[in-house]
Amino acid sequence: MNNSYWIWYPGDFEHYHAMKQNFSRVERGCPWPAFWKSEGFRNRVAFRREYALKEETRFTVFGVTGSQGYVQVGESKYPFGAEIVCSPGPVRISVHIGCIGCVPSVFVQGDIIRSDDGWLADDYDADPVPAAHSRYFTDPDRDPAEWAYTEKVYEPVSAEQVCGGMLYGFETELTAALELSPLREGLPIPVVYLGESRAEALDTENCYYHCSPDPADGRCPRQALRFAFLPDCAPGDYAIRAMHQYIDIPVRAEFQSDDEELNRIFAVAAHTFMLCSGAFFLDGIKRDKWIWGGDAYQSLFVNHYLTADREIEKRTLIALRGNDPVTTHVNTILDYSLLWLLSVDSYYESYGDRAFVDFLWPKMESLMELCMGQREEHGFIVGRKRDWVYIDWAEFDRDGPLCAEQMLLCEAYRVMAKFAPVEKCGLYEAERAALLEQLECCFWDAEKQAYIDSFTSGRRHVTRHASIFAILFDIADEERKKTLARSVLFNDAVPAITTPYFRFYELEVLCRLGFLEEVLREIKRYWGGMLKLGAVTFWEEYDPDKPLEEQYEMYGDPFGKSLCHAWAAGPIYLLARYFVGLKPCSPGGTEYTVSPRTEFFRTLQCRFPMGEKQLRIHLEHGILNVTEEQAAE
Repeated sequence: MNNSYWIWYPGDFEHYHAMKQNFSRVERGCPWPAFWKSEGFRNRVAFRREYALKEETRFTVFGVTGSQGYVQVGESKYPFGAEIVCSPGPVRISVHIGCIGCVPSVFVQGDIIRSDDGWLADDYDADPVPAAHSRYFTDPDRDPAEWAYTEKVYEPVSAEQVCGGMLYGFETELTAALELSPLREGLPIPVVYLGESRAEALDTENCYYHCSPDPADGRCPRQALRFAFLPDCAPGDYAIRAMHQYIDIPVRAEFQSDDEELNRIFAVAAHTFMLCSGAFFLDGIKRDKWIWGGDAYQSLFVNHYLTADREIEKRTLIALRGNDPVTTHVNTILDYSLLWLLSVDSYYESYGDRAFVDFLWPKMESLMELCMGQREEHGFIVGRKRDWVYIDWAEFDRDGPLCAEQMLLCEAYRVMAKFAPVEKCGLYEAERAALLEQLECCFWDAEKQAYIDSFTSGRRHVTRHASIFAILFDIADEERKKTLARSVLFNDAVPAITTPYFRFYELEVLCRLGFLEEVLREIKRYWGGMLKLGAVTFWEEYDPDKPLEEQYEMYGDPFGKSLCHAWAAGPIYLLARYFVGLKPCSPGGTEYTVSPRTEFFRTLQCRFPMGEKQLRIHLEHGILNVTEEQAAE
């Protein structure tokens, strides 16, 4: 009875768990479901399989919790849970399941007839498709309605009597279920205030999370925390520990050099990223805990050098895109729809998995049709009513089409041409060529030697974003890239990038242009600056000019800033790709180059994933050794 797993209709599992994730936000006791369109899952599915049996065999079908249905073998029907005996010969099996509360899933247990590869899923309005599954759900007792998290126990490293109560601190930030046990009789069930920082946990009015343990098991709900405050408590009242809960995605990267500060930055970035990587890539573990398309796009680049786990990438891409017909943009954000298309290309380049791209292609095409339906007379994409045209938190001139948005559209055309059937490839190539001409005509300012935000307002306002995309997507030729470096990137008159989100793109562009010394200096100033303040994870935003007590405010909220944010893990990608010099040269990394920048390191002892291989990179005394190993299963 080996090699069985829970099966479901492709995409349903991701949509169900994405809905649960995007509905999990709680702010100061108030639930806050994500504001964008929630994609549902099919409530009724049939799974079908035919066998030619050589001998009598037995099997049992289990349905997900809360489901109902039956198993049909030939003309006979059986309930879930019944042992079914099949005689030798041809047999046709169908499992019909309905479920309102979660994704319809079945587990078929038997020696011959079992839920492995070969089952088809049918939703009655389309041709049957191969059923989907996950490596995390291979046990009939592990219900796919819930993730069963791996747990690690953390004891407090500090206990302080303060403000009339007890403040407990842990060595690092966690996503944990706090567990309390009273040490003497008669103690009331306490209210616990949780914080990413000491200041947040002690601020019982403004901290994000407060809760009481369940009397049955003494556990609080799973939340982000580093500190826990129990008002009106004394030492010895309660034993307390944190049950850190996570999905076990193996980290396949190590970075060790003779620069200890960079080693520490890489390690903290990896810890930060893994906290934000579970069923999906999340923006952070406090506040939103939502699946955002822009955050996910950057997470792909980091993940390719840290875990190279393609399953979390596939789950995230499926969840973000949702179902057809498509009526709204990813997270309601116009640029996030375009970034989703670019994300598919990033996935393909890392794993060479064309089958998954082909699975997504109909949704790529329909999403692109939505985007192309929003073009004005010049071919520029514009937002509709209720669309969010974001790009970044910056003071753009938003009169008319926004230049940076057109850069993304141009790159999306390239991606579509790359994966389109032959008969459609030319369409996207022609659209890209026409858009490039219009970009040059309408947005390039010869006097400023820069791209302007808007050509309709007459203000000729310049921000960095369009120029960064022009370099990143090779819209600018080599000579213009040098020009943009002088006139925009190193021009103090052009407003600086203020968010770590877009700073990621700026630092990559600087790396591509060869300004590695400047990038290294910024990594140490920005990420090293957080470490000097005692950070154990990297933050959503950091202002080196602010004192520690003012660092936690964001969005007008005294503790609105996330202190563990996925996009803050960018140094992993920058160090691996541009300083270690590890770059794939073919989809899936079957060919690659390694060229460490020896002006920055005397020694390197690194380990990184590259496609199906695991690479060990050793540099010492100017001698480079690269060893290939097979990645662990």
